[in-house]
Amino acid sequence: MTGGPRVRRVAQVVRLRPGHEEEYRVLHREVPEPVLAALRAAHVRNYSIFERDGLLLAYLEYTGDDLEADLARVAQDPATRAWWSRTDPCQEPVASAGPGTWWADATELFHLD
Repeated sequence: MTGGPRVRRVAQVVRLRPGHEEEYRVLHREVPEPVLAALRAAHVRNYSIFERDGLLLAYLEYTGDDLEADLARVAQDPATRAWWSRTDPCQEPVASAGPGTWWADATELFHLD
């Protein structure tokens, strides 16, 4: 008997650009189905975005074998690219993000299973 797919938990942060808070909330009330389908095809599940004090915290669970390759395919998806053209202007990287990094990875310090 197996315990199901191995799950990798991923958390990332990005800053919510001042003046774009309501626009970002409105956009996420109805994420286009093709964008959701691209994420599901990339083995992403339980994806949430939280907001607090101008920061966005994304949490997702990944059940595939190559997160970087799967996310690269998502990044090439036309519907996702169109979606990002609407959401990216609402965001800006946190100061500690590396060069070319938009959503910066957060380090997991604790997990209760």
